[in-house]
Amino acid sequence: MDIIFLKEFRTQTLIGIYPWEKKIPQTIELDLEIALPSSRACQTDHIDDALDYSLVTERINSMLSNQHFSLLETLTENIAQMILTEFNSPWVKVSAAKLDVIQGVKKLGICIQRSRKN
Repeated sequence: MDIIFLKEFRTQTLIGIYPWEKKIPQTIELDLEIALPSSRACQTDHIDDALDYSLVTERINSMLSNQHFSLLETLTENIAQMILTEFNSPWVKVSAAKLDVIQGVKKLGICIQRSRKN
């Protein structure tokens, strides 16, 4: 299985349960590992056979700018399901972290793995 990855992808979104978190965007950090539907790009060297990283980041940014999530768990699940369905990935691992929200904690977050059902 071929896997692409995006590390330390930072973006802003409305996330959280407190009133201020519903009004003030926060920076979150994402790490993604995305299994490719095929290894065809390794043989052809054509972008049409590859997964375009920029499309993944654009789609995530679009999702996060149009939605408020109360929990990181829900945010990561939505990203994972979008990647599985829209990018035809058989497997994905998504980590999401809030930065500096608790004194003394640099990052807090969740990591999930999901597979596409056959």
